[in-house]
Amino acid sequence: MTEATLTPGPDETLRAEMDRMLHDAGITANRELIRRIIGTAIELGRDGTERLDLKITASAVVEMRRAFRIFAPYAGVPKVTIFGSARTRSDDPLYEQAHDIAERLAESGWMVVTGAGPGIMQAAAEGAGPDRAIGVSIRLPFEERPNAIFADRDNVVAMKYFFTRKLMLMKESSGFVCVPGGFGTMDEMFELLTLQQTGKAEPMPIVLLDEPGGEFWSGLRRFVEEQMIPAGVVSGDDLERVLITDSVEAAEAEITGFWRNYDSLRWIDELLVLRVRAVPTPEELESLNERFGHLLVSGRIEAVSALPVEIADQDVPDLPRVTMILNPFKVGHLFHVIRAINELGSAPDRVPAGTKNPSE
Repeated sequence: MTEATLTPGPDETLRAEMDRMLHDAGITANRELIRRIIGTAIELGRDGTERLDLKITASAVVEMRRAFRIFAPYAGVPKVTIFGSARTRSDDPLYEQAHDIAERLAESGWMVVTGAGPGIMQAAAEGAGPDRAIGVSIRLPFEERPNAIFADRDNVVAMKYFFTRKLMLMKESSGFVCVPGGFGTMDEMFELLTLQQTGKAEPMPIVLLDEPGGEFWSGLRRFVEEQMIPAGVVSGDDLERVLITDSVEAAEAEITGFWRNYDSLRWIDELLVLRVRAVPTPEELESLNERFGHLLVSGRIEAVSALPVEIADQDVPDLPRVTMILNPFKVGHLFHVIRAINELGSAPDRVPAGTKNPSE
C-alpha cells in the first residue's frame, strides 16, 4: 500500500482518527512511517487476508519490535555476527577458533552477535563474554532455549521465523565471520554473498574461518572456481570479497581493517558518496580513477566535503567524501574500491572499528 491510500478521499476520516490516536499515544517522531504501518494493517483486514497470513504478519512485526529494543542500547557500538554449526562440540578445534575470534574482537571494542544456540554460537558468546554478546535465538522443538551465556539476561531475543532472525543477525552488524557448519550456516553465508553481490547491503567484511589446516572453505572455493564461474552463474571475482583463512589473527585484521579509512556510504540520486576519514591526495585520486574509472557511468572520482542534504540530515557531516557516478550494474564490484581507499597512504594507521550497517 502507498501513502496515497490514506490521503483525502474516502479515508480522510480514518486518517484523522489515526492522527488522533498517534497524538494520544505521544508519538511525534516518524509519524508518516507509523501511519503507514497502521494503514497497512487496516488494508490487510480490508483485503480479507487469510488468518494464517495475518498470524505470520503479526508475529513478524512483534518479533522485529522485540529485536529492535534489544539492539537499541548498543546503536553506537560496532558489531560482528558469527555464524556456525549448533552441532560443533566443545573439544572441536573450530569451537576454539570461534571462541578466540570473538574474544579478540570483544577486547577491541566490538559486540558479538550470535544465534544464541549451542556449538559455534555458544563458543562465540563465551569468547565475547556475557556483557559483549547479543543473542538472536530460534524456537525449535529440539533447541528451545538460548545457551547458558544468555541465561537470565536481557540481551537475547527468541524468534519464531528464520527470516526475521536472519534479518536481525545481519542488519546491525559491521562484519561477519562464518565458521564451517551445515545447511543453516551455508544458507546464512550465501545470503551474505547475495546481498553483497547485488548491492542490497552496504559492503561489509566477510571472513570464512576454518580450523588450522582445515579445507572446508577451500572446498567451497574450488567448487566456485571449477563449477560456478565456468558456468557463468557468478563473476570471476565474486568470491574475492571474502577472506578464507584458518588464522584468527588474519580474521580480526580483515574485520577491523575494513574500517581503517572507509566509514559509510550514501546514494544521493545517481551520485554515490563514500565517507572516509582521510582526504585522498591528488595523486591518490588519480590512481583511483585509473584503476576504477571503468566502473563509472560518467565523470571522475572526486574528493568533496559533505553535501547540503547530508549536512541537513546531520549525516556524519564532519568527514570528507569521495564521490562518483557508479554504473549500477557494477555495484557488486564496489568492495574493490573500498579496499583501495583503505590502502591509501594518507589514511590513518588506526581508527575506531566500523559503525552500524545503515543498509535497509
